Amino acid sequence: MERYKLSFGEIKILNKNLAEVIVDEGIIFDEIMVDEYHDFLLNSLTPPFLLLINKKYSYTYTFNAQKIIANLKEIKAMAVLLSTYGGEMSTRTLINVNGNYKWNIELFQNRTEALQWLQEQYHFQTF
Repeated sequence: MERYKLSFGEIKILNKNLAEVIVDEGIIFDEIMVDEYHDFLLNSLTPPFLLLINKKYSYTYTFNAQKIIANLKEIKAMAVLLSTYGGEMSTRTLINVNGNYKWNIELFQNRTEALQWLQEQYHFQTF
């Protein structure tokens, strides 16, 4: 597993199509960070991407960042690993703000179940 430190947190490459994203505590994710995030994904993974978003820390987004954070066509599925009720509420808000996009996203409290679901999405989706 390869680990990369970016301005907003860490991304672990689990395989050529799968990355785990961990945003640092207290980050305010803005559009510049979204650009850095998207560039990293496009240059480090092979599409279609599967993302495990590990919300182990508390952070927020600017409104504009909320609108573009997961809107890369190469992202085929996102599993969000939650550890707090606040993390769940902020994730549901992010999903609602982007209701016009058809994200393939599920919320989990167990890492193994999240990774298993992502594998199923890779094998069963038509790309």
